Amino acid sequence: MNENQPITLKEKVRALPDKPGVYLMKDRLGRIIYVGKARSLKKRVSSYFQRGRASTVQQPKIRALIDLIADVDTMEVKSEPEALLLEGKLIKQWRPRYNTDFTDDKRFLLVRVDLGEDLPRFRLTRLKKEDRSRYFGPFAHSGLLRKTLAQMRRQFGILLPDSTPQKLPDGTWQLYDDVREEIYGTGNIVTTEDYRRRVEEACAFLEGKSREWLETLRAEMTAAAGKHEFEKAAELRDVVFALEETLRKTRRFERIDPTRPERDDEALQALQAALKLAAPPRTMECFDISHISGTFVVASMVHFADGKPDKDNYRRFQIKSFIGNDDYRAMEEVVGRRYRRLAEEKKPLPDLVVIDGGRGQIGAALKAFLALDLTPPPLIGLAKQHETIIFPDERPPLNLPLNHPGLNVLQRLRDEAHRFANTYNANLRSQKIRESVLDDFSGLGRVRRAALLAHFGSIDKLRAASVDEIAEVDGFGGKLAAELQAFLNQRPAPPSPGT
Repeated sequence: MNENQPITLKEKVRALPDKPGVYLMKDRLGRIIYVGKARSLKKRVSSYFQRGRASTVQQPKIRALIDLIADVDTMEVKSEPEALLLEGKLIKQWRPRYNTDFTDDKRFLLVRVDLGEDLPRFRLTRLKKEDRSRYFGPFAHSGLLRKTLAQMRRQFGILLPDSTPQKLPDGTWQLYDDVREEIYGTGNIVTTEDYRRRVEEACAFLEGKSREWLETLRAEMTAAAGKHEFEKAAELRDVVFALEETLRKTRRFERIDPTRPERDDEALQALQAALKLAAPPRTMECFDISHISGTFVVASMVHFADGKPDKDNYRRFQIKSFIGNDDYRAMEEVVGRRYRRLAEEKKPLPDLVVIDGGRGQIGAALKAFLALDLTPPPLIGLAKQHETIIFPDERPPLNLPLNHPGLNVLQRLRDEAHRFANTYNANLRSQKIRESVLDDFSGLGRVRRAALLAHFGSIDKLRAASVDEIAEVDGFGGKLAAELQAFLNQRPAPPSPGT
């Protein structure tokens, strides 16, 4: 074959390695239409092009996908769990048409609250629309969700779809026409305003439940990947992503609420009273640790001013003092590094420090202040499972109502710290995946690999370098530099995080 002749799709597929990775199907215009993961790129991608496959496949959408494939790119990784995570990131990033279509057939339940109704009901749906409604979910466990709604009806006196309230002549509403008033223990005759307050309390409760279930789903996803149940792990990962997106949109809705400044001030005053602080906490900082089974351990610190994010004062940390999985040591290190720096620069400490975690994490943070011989500012932990506030002294744990404005501002602070840490962690993982291509180049040991990355700063800059520029690195001559450049040009470059 003429070396200038373009490689055909079949030739490209035949040359794929028998290694785990992610594949990207493209149409004739170069658009990514499907992203998938594989234990073996060669076997998985080849299966799409087996003779007679398009005609024997039963699902019309898969047949349509095969007909549209004009090109395929692949990204090698070192393991199936790594492929699972990279696949999810790329699906979120590009939202390929056929990934969306395939998941449409197995949507999970959402809770919809139509705020346009006089008496908003809590309904189950599988389709989210762009309307005035609030949505919660998706929820993978439908039985648990239905039990939770039944519990909420008793606890808050809200309406479900089977309710038929009656409007009375004086403008009030009779919610039930049977004995449910006695069963539920909530008032049966309400004004529209009374009922809306119930809805707000129930929504706050359901949002807290959503965060609790999100942590459970993340744990189930990690466990499934550890057992090599990758289809189950991928399905759980998709639910996690969707639930994270719902919670993110809820927070965004709160940020653009025109009444927010007054509510922020009220929330800080309510938090002052609940924590028995000397003044409202105008400045707050929250720390969170993020890792994947002890690898890529990082920490985040977010800063709120007057109840709102102050992103110029966000900080992120890589753990330097040890290698492994120890949240307590990691928390002690980053809290110490943050407030040693503020003390050296003679800058004020925040009015409140919040630690994402329980007794162990807050003890580690307190230990950091003691090691610095610094008097800590008011310091609390926020434990996720029941949104419990933990104090570093002898005070008992505090559980505020889920609709308490002070707790809500703490939740926003904690969730932002969690998001910031996870984003940093994901970026580091992506960087490591991109750098791992150097492991496959023979003759490149740890010292030379480190020298390359130290010289160029990133694998992208190394790819763009000329042979002469590579040859300037210690340990490289012209021949080795040329071989490395040719090797990198043969390997597809994974996309940078956030592109």
